[in-house]
Amino acid sequence: MTTTPTDLTNLNDLITSSLDDTIAIRRDLHAHPEIKFKESRTSKVIQQHLSDLGIEFKANIGGKDPNTGTGVVAHLPATTDKPGPCIGLRADIDALPITEISDLPHKSTHEGTMHACGHDGHTAILLGAAKVLSSMEHRPNPITFVFQPAEEGGAGAEKLIRDGALDGLIGPPITKMFGLHGWPDETLGTISTRPGPLLAATDTFTITINGTQAHAAYPHLGNDPIVAAAQIVNSAQSIVSRSTKPTDSVVLSITTIHAGTAFNIIPGAAIMQGTLRTLSDTTRSDTKARFTKLIESTAAALGCSASIEWFPGYPVTQNDPQQTEHVFEIAQSAGGCEQTKLVEEPTLGGEDFSFYAQKVPSCFFFLGLALDEQTPFPGLHTPSFDFNDQSIPLGVEMMCRLALS
Repeated sequence: MTTTPTDLTNLNDLITSSLDDTIAIRRDLHAHPEIKFKESRTSKVIQQHLSDLGIEFKANIGGKDPNTGTGVVAHLPATTDKPGPCIGLRADIDALPITEISDLPHKSTHEGTMHACGHDGHTAILLGAAKVLSSMEHRPNPITFVFQPAEEGGAGAEKLIRDGALDGLIGPPITKMFGLHGWPDETLGTISTRPGPLLAATDTFTITINGTQAHAAYPHLGNDPIVAAAQIVNSAQSIVSRSTKPTDSVVLSITTIHAGTAFNIIPGAAIMQGTLRTLSDTTRSDTKARFTKLIESTAAALGCSASIEWFPGYPVTQNDPQQTEHVFEIAQSAGGCEQTKLVEEPTLGGEDFSFYAQKVPSCFFFLGLALDEQTPFPGLHTPSFDFNDQSIPLGVEMMCRLALS
């Protein structure tokens, strides 16, 4: 078989002809959201559409344990005798435990659960791209579609990698990886990203302070863990303001404090929880070490003891510079793209796409959702959020062009 140049002249026509179906998929998924590791219906919907398209796939992967779960990895082979690198395209499929506030006809039918982060849109876009790509006579590259569960706190990407999604589970090993996220802060027709760190590492922690219980009228007979907790909350911000390079970014937030049972009892213990967000591995480890020492020494100075339990979250999402430049070049050639924007500063939110980026050159980019700069768009993780269907054609076009380039 001889190779021929990829003809993209009818790409937008193919996207437009299947757009109604893609939007219908998105709204169906929105109406039936499922939280991490429980995306059974969502997985079946994905599998059915792939089957209808004649695309080979493997399912039941990416669960808490090996070879379980709701993840689906599908593959389209190249049509040439000298194929290019295998391109990985990823969509996350899980929803959030949030009660939707809307009167939409496709409002969530699952009380207390909704697609508040746009994963319904991401999944529909990737299925739309799969449909378009499967209909093309010439595909220079093998393409692997990764439908990933449990992005929202379950590290589904890490578990799919564990189960071989990058290593040729189906098709050849993935050489480079791309993913997108609907972004309410950007307008329709905008593609934005940056090389290097785009999103932060997201660690969480639990602090336990042990004091000595006493009657509130006789504080000298006890060691008050609430006082120690208050000192730790105040002192922790000195790590950000005095122990971190001013041009670096660190967020250290203590978000819960639990202590005491009555107004006249000094409790024996206090428990605090919070999160650490950083943009480099060095800052991440240094901040953890400083914070641990501060907690222990502050508690000891007030006659208490303290311990901290760390729960490592997602790594920094590091975009490969070459692949980031490639995304910008592709966007500038996309018919649906009105502007490309360099994200000037990383966001301190987190993304488990970072696990793919640790393994293969990757780029994660934002797809604008807002109608215009003057009209506020509901934020991610809010009860009124709904993915903007008008952004779907550009999302599909970007995925298709990245797969074919």
